Amino acid sequence: AAASPISADPYFDPHNSVPYTENYMLSLQRQIGTNALLTVSYVGNQGHHILVLVPTNTGNAALCLSLPGCGPFAENGARQGLGPNYGPVTAQKSIGNSNFNALEANFRFAMGKRATLLLGYTWSKSIDDASNLGEQINPFNDRLNRVISSWDMPHNFVATYHVALPGRVLDGWSLSGTTRLSSGFPVTLFDDSDRSLLGTLGNGVNNQLLDTPQMFAGPLQINTNPRNGQPAFNTSIFAPETLGVLGNAPRRSFHGPGILNFDMELSKNFRLGETRSIDFRIEAFNVFNHAQFYGPASVDGEVNDANFGHVVSAAAPRLMQAAVKIHF
Repeated sequence: AAASPISADPYFDPHNSVPYTENYMLSLQRQIGTNALLTVSYVGNQGHHILVLVPTNTGNAALCLSLPGCGPFAENGARQGLGPNYGPVTAQKSIGNSNFNALEANFRFAMGKRATLLLGYTWSKSIDDASNLGEQINPFNDRLNRVISSWDMPHNFVATYHVALPGRVLDGWSLSGTTRLSSGFPVTLFDDSDRSLLGTLGNGVNNQLLDTPQMFAGPLQINTNPRNGQPAFNTSIFAPETLGVLGNAPRRSFHGPGILNFDMELSKNFRLGETRSIDFRIEAFNVFNHAQFYGPASVDGEVNDANFGHVVSAAAPRLMQAAVKIHF
């Protein structure tokens, strides 16, 4: 009987180097009057020699197309690198790089103990070769995988506040909360059909193939209102790979739905003498029950799925809770 090709877990390349990161920051502060402080900062870093996963025994598409019985998920007779006696094998190599650059602005305002306000805004971009070990690197041209990171968030605005409510009736009550507006996470595109005939199959570490869809010229038409039930982007410009050809769509190039969220807390301290008191508070998360189609996998990026391009998950709806704390 014919022997099965040897498939192996990822192996550690003997020529690897120690990963390292370079960090840099420049910050300017300006006091405005006696109650306000403005801070503007540039923050950046670069990662080098990051461990990534590289296929080392890929299928030869041209040879596979000429062999009977050779096809998607069955390229064993047409593999090159280690040869046909081996199945899909990957190497952990320290060839990955990343960079992050951001402009950060913070404004702090205080009115004694009556009110505080903190506003923060970040404009940033994060790029890497692979955002985790589940994303394989193109063994023929690793530059093709250099795209925005899976956690890239170009815009992020956060406001926090605390106000001691005025008036005799409301004495002791305070209102505080957090408001956040931000871009969504990037949509990760992939094609699990293996029609490229590279045979970069998942083995427990790399759970996605190297393959991405075929992309045609046309507008992306990003849908900024997923509540209308339409796809998050123009799916008609994407298609499964042509047999024997690796898809040309970047792994990530655009973002999914963002977030607009309000969390609030109403609280009061009741004094019960010199040494005893009770804290009472009511908290509401997503207080306006605004649908948040937000998250790293909120949009289906698998081109062969029936839900390709559609929003498939959402953040939690409104949650309210009350708490009592006794001090004695």
